[in-house]
Amino acid sequence: MDKIEFWNLVEQSKAYEESRVEWLTEVQSKKAENEILDYEFIFQNYMNESYQSHLWGAAYVIMGGCSDDSFDYFRGWLISQGQEVFEETLKNPEFLADYISDKNLGEEGVPEFEDFLNIGFDAFTLKKDGDIEEWDGDLYDEMLDSLAEKGLEQNSDIEFDWEDEDDLEEMFPILWERFGEEPLGY
Repeated sequence: MDKIEFWNLVEQSKAYEESRVEWLTEVQSKKAENEILDYEFIFQNYMNESYQSHLWGAAYVIMGGCSDDSFDYFRGWLISQGQEVFEETLKNPEFLADYISDKNLGEEGVPEFEDFLNIGFDAFTLKKDGDIEEWDGDLYDEMLDSLAEKGLEQNSDIEFDWEDEDDLEEMFPILWERFGEEPLGY
């Protein structure tokens, strides 16, 4: 699997609205183990690429706060929107001021998609075990080891270019105008 095929799958999954995660997991689980790992490798690289202070600040404005986990779910949502939205947002997070609508928000009315983070591991587990009901730490470690062998590095360091809300209002005037006083989820 390459990046083009990855983004094509993300686009195709949009046709399954309520069952996107299930559809993607099922499609991936029928592929060869190496292709499942390729999917997860590409996904994790996009998660790493989007692990940016500037983007975190934008998510903070949109949702009126953004924890570590929430930022992960936000980035999962962003990837689930497709290549064009993902790339445009990385270039200019204020793009989201016009993009975000009720049609593309998660169930909670916020731009988060936690379950999108699990597709690769769930597909890997289905392939190896036939079941995803129980967490299997050994399988997870096996997948992480395989991804490390492919060259995946975790991007865990971030240097913030903002300190508080006052900085964010100045950095993101368009997002602030739309969400600053009435963030999503509140």
